[in-house]
Amino acid sequence: IAEIPSVFCKVSGMVTEADHRSWSVGDLKPYVHHIVEIFGIDRLMFGSDWPVCLLAAGYDQVLCAALEAIGPLSDEDAAKFMGGNASAFYGLS
Repeated sequence: IAEIPSVFCKVSGMVTEADHRSWSVGDLKPYVHHIVEIFGIDRLMFGSDWPVCLLAAGYDQVLCAALEAIGPLSDEDAAKFMGGNASAFYGLS
């Protein structure tokens, strides 16, 4: 599915799919690195999975975990991941 240029991937719901009581960013990194590799940063968008994420973590924890798991990003790539790609995908920009 990643081979189709018009398909984007929302990075969301990872903490609720992990062990609610003992997840760590290290648990998420292999999955996040894989989707970065196959989709590229230009077709990824952050999703908090709020309010479902509250089963395993607060919003701030989810945000920090996603940013840490995806790795260091340039300011441009962070802006894409945190809203620019979603805005383009949904035709808001």
